[in-house]
Amino acid sequence: MAIYHMQAKIVSRGSGRSAVAASAYMSCSRMYNDYDGIQHDYTRKHGLIYQEVMLPPMAPPEWKNREQLWNAVEAAEKTKDSRLAREFVVALPIELDKDSNLSLLQNFIQKNFVDMGMCADFAIHDTDGHNPHAHILLTVRPLNENGTWQYKTEKEYLCVKDGEEKGFTASEFKDAQKEGWEKQYRYKAGRKKVYLTPSAAQEKGYERIDKHPKSTRYGRQNPISEQWNSEEQLCLWRANWADAVNKMLALNQINATIDHRSFADQGITEQPTIHEGYIAQNMEKKGMIADRCEINRQIRADNRILRELKAQIKKLVQAVEKSIPVIAETLEAIRNHMIFTQYHLLHNEMQKEVIHDWMQHFRPILNQYDTIKKTLKAKVAEKKKLHVQKNKTSILNPFQHIKLNQQLTTITEEIEELKSAKEQLLFQAECSTEKDMASLSRKYDQMDKNLDILDSQDMALKGQLEKNAVAFQEEKSLSKPEQYTELLDTRIHIRPTFRDKLIEHLKGTFGEYYDYHRRDIAANEVDYLNVEDPDVFSHRAWELEYQRKQEMRRNQPVRTKKKSHDIEL
Repeated sequence: MAIYHMQAKIVSRGSGRSAVAASAYMSCSRMYNDYDGIQHDYTRKHGLIYQEVMLPPMAPPEWKNREQLWNAVEAAEKTKDSRLAREFVVALPIELDKDSNLSLLQNFIQKNFVDMGMCADFAIHDTDGHNPHAHILLTVRPLNENGTWQYKTEKEYLCVKDGEEKGFTASEFKDAQKEGWEKQYRYKAGRKKVYLTPSAAQEKGYERIDKHPKSTRYGRQNPISEQWNSEEQLCLWRANWADAVNKMLALNQINATIDHRSFADQGITEQPTIHEGYIAQNMEKKGMIADRCEINRQIRADNRILRELKAQIKKLVQAVEKSIPVIAETLEAIRNHMIFTQYHLLHNEMQKEVIHDWMQHFRPILNQYDTIKKTLKAKVAEKKKLHVQKNKTSILNPFQHIKLNQQLTTITEEIEELKSAKEQLLFQAECSTEKDMASLSRKYDQMDKNLDILDSQDMALKGQLEKNAVAFQEEKSLSKPEQYTELLDTRIHIRPTFRDKLIEHLKGTFGEYYDYHRRDIAANEVDYLNVEDPDVFSHRAWELEYQRKQEMRRNQPVRTKKKSHDIEL
C-alpha cells in the first residue's frame, strides 16, 4: 500500500561526504572530484530506473552535466566542514507505474525546489521491484541572476549607539556609522577585558587588545538560505509531498492516500488493538495480552459460576416437585453463561485475526530491518579498518592514498544508503529510534506466544460451553411435556431481566470494546447449540403482548356518549 516517507539529510564534509560522490552514487555514474582528486566510479551499481538534473533559469546551462554542477558546488565551499548539499529520500507509491511516478517527482521538484532557485539532481531507484524510491540532491547556496553563487552567511557587527546594541553587515554599517553607530572592540580595563566603542574607551584611556570588532557568532544568514533551512519550510515540503502523491493517486483512480503528519498530530495515538476484555488494563499498560496466569484466573472464575449452577441443579433435582419459575430462571441463567462464553470465543477469534494481520504486516519489516542492521554494522566496521589502513599508509605512497580515499568514499555512500533504508523501515514500523524497533521485535515475539495462549484459552472455553449445554438439557428435561407452554411463557417474561444482567456482565468484562452485534451472534449460536428456535420465542412473545393489550382493552371502563342538547341558563 502507499506509504509516506520523506527523509531529509545534509551532505557535509564534516560527516566525511562529498557532493560529487553522493551524486555519482545515486546516479550510478563515474565522476571526478576536483576538490580532493578522487575518481568515483559507481557504474556497476544496480537499481537505477531514471536520473535527471533540473536547473533554475539563472543557472549556467553546462550544469546540466552533474559532474560540472557538483564540482562547482565543491569549489564554492572552502572549509573542511562545509555543508555541500541537501538530500531528500522519498518513497514512491508502488501503486503507480514508472511514468506516473516520474511525472509526480518532476512536478514536485520543479514546484518546490527549482522554482525556489535550487539546482536539483535526482534519481529513481528500485532494486527489487517492490521498493521504488527517489534520491533528490539539492544545492544549498542561492544563485545570483548572473549565475554566480550568493553568500550563505555574512559577518554581522554588533554596534552601539546611546546604550543600544544592534547588528549591521559591512554594507549596512556605512549608513549606520553616519547615524552615530560605532563598532565595539576589546579593551583591557585593569585585569578585565571588556568590549567598548573607540570613543568610550578613549575617554577612559583603555588600551585596545584585539583588532577584530565584536560580531555575532554565526553571522547573518542569507534570507533565502534562512528560508530553505527553516523548520517551517521543511514542514511545508513534507505536506506538499503528501498532497502531490494523493493528487496523483486520485488522478489514477487509486483508492489510497498518505499523510505527512505524525500519528500524534493525526489524532492517531497508535495503530488497531487487541487489548480488550478483562485484561484491558494490563494490555494497555504493557502493550500486550496478559500472561497465562491472568487468563487462568478468569477461567477459574467461570468454572466457579459453572459449579454454582450445577449445585443449584442438583438441589432442584432432589426436590419432590419442581416449580416452573425456578426451572425457567435456571435455564435463563445457564443460557446467559453460555452466551457469555460464546461471546468470549468470538472475541478471541477477533483477537487472533488482528494478531495474524499485525504479524503479517510487521514480519517482513522486522526481517528486512535485521538484515540491513547487520549489513550496516559490517560496513561501519569495514570503514574503520580502511581509516586505520589509511593512517598507517605513508604519505610517500600517494596512489595508495587515492585508492583508500575512493574506497572510503564508496563505503560512506553505501552506509548512507543503508541508513536511508533503515530510516524508511523505522517509519514503516511507526518507530522513532532503534530502541523502539527493539521493543517492536520483542512485542512480535510476545504476539506469537499470545496466539498459543488464545488457542489454549479457546479449548477451555469450548469445554465449558459443552458442559453448559449438557446442564441446560438436564434442567430442561425436569419439566413435563404438558408444561411446555407455561415454561416458555415464564422464560419470555423473565428474559429481559436476564438480558440486562448479561449486557451488564459483558460491559463490565470487555469495557468499551463491548459489541452488541457480537452478543447477538453469540446468542443465536447458543440457541442453535441448545436446539431452540429463536423465532418460536419471538412469535410467542408477540402473541403474549397482543393478548396483554386485548386484556387491557377489555378491562377499560365503558365510556357512555353524552347526548348533545341545549342547556338554558
